[in-house]
Amino acid sequence: MKIKDYVKDLNTKSVAELNNELVAAKKELFNLRFQNATNQLDNTSRIKEVRKNIARIQTVITAKAAK
Repeated sequence: MKIKDYVKDLNTKSVAELNNELVAAKKELFNLRFQNATNQLDNTSRIKEVRKNIARIQTVITAKAAK
């Protein structure tokens, strides 16, 4: 999924759905870090991608709260 499509998808979701997605992304980041520490992670760039997605989700949540 392209970044613009992902952000559009985030903007259409409610705050509760965004919070659920944020929790899922944080769990995924934890698992990726754990795999990286045990040398089981093949695609290390996925960590950076998930961190950026978490920031995108938090940005949309903050923007919706400001309205």
